[in-house]
Amino acid sequence: MKYEGVLTKMRTEFKDPIQYYLLFEDDFIHVNQLLNRKISIKFMRYQCLACGLDKKIFRQGLCYDDFYSKPQAGDWIMRPELSTAHLDVEDRDLDYEKKVQLQPHVVYLANSSNIKVGVTRKSQVPTRWIDQGAHEAIEFVEVPNRYLAGITEVALKEHIGDKTNWRKMLMNQIEDVDLKVFKNELKNYLPDEVHAFYKEEGEEVNINFPVLEYPEKLKSLNLEKTPTFEGLLKGIKGQYLIFDDHTVFNVRNSEGYVVTIEVLL
Repeated sequence: MKYEGVLTKMRTEFKDPIQYYLLFEDDFIHVNQLLNRKISIKFMRYQCLACGLDKKIFRQGLCYDDFYSKPQAGDWIMRPELSTAHLDVEDRDLDYEKKVQLQPHVVYLANSSNIKVGVTRKSQVPTRWIDQGAHEAIEFVEVPNRYLAGITEVALKEHIGDKTNWRKMLMNQIEDVDLKVFKNELKNYLPDEVHAFYKEEGEEVNINFPVLEYPEKLKSLNLEKTPTFEGLLKGIKGQYLIFDDHTVFNVRNSEGYVVTIEVLL
């Protein structure tokens, strides 16, 4: 079986374990079905997710020009506290920014390698946690716009990290913590304008990933440096494919790459 298409982040289905899908223009791959099978990945060319041209990908699946002009790559994406749509102030495209920023957002605590705080649109729960490789997560506050979520995250980052150690996550070196205890302790650091949105209720969400064998060391696959790769697929976690030779492939970091994927055995 051979598939060809432009990579975008794997779609997920919240089941036990998580189900993963690679969607192409005319086909899709149910990635879980490739576990314990040898596959090849071959880099063919680029295809910017915005303009569709064969231009070198800069970041987030976009070429250099589109990364610095398209609203989906504005600074407020990575730094929600910079959101201004609630003030009717445009960054790059006010209509787009209102659509994304002026909807319910969740600030959460997640445990992937260590406990961290993060922000996502409510519509992206639990997808965001799955994409980060978190094995457990809990909602902290639910606010009506991205700006309030951003200032909450900034306040909490003074007391807890906001980064995932992707190496520990992929090797399953995880801390045993009680998210409810952290949530209760961090409540005191919420900004005044967010206190009313604190989620007193809420249970931890546990996530089980389809991993047959965790690697003991890691080699990261870069398709620009290694345009053809073959390996036995041993797991899927976050947005990574894990192979038997300890190679890991970050699908999301390779968005905008046109590839051929072939099932060899």
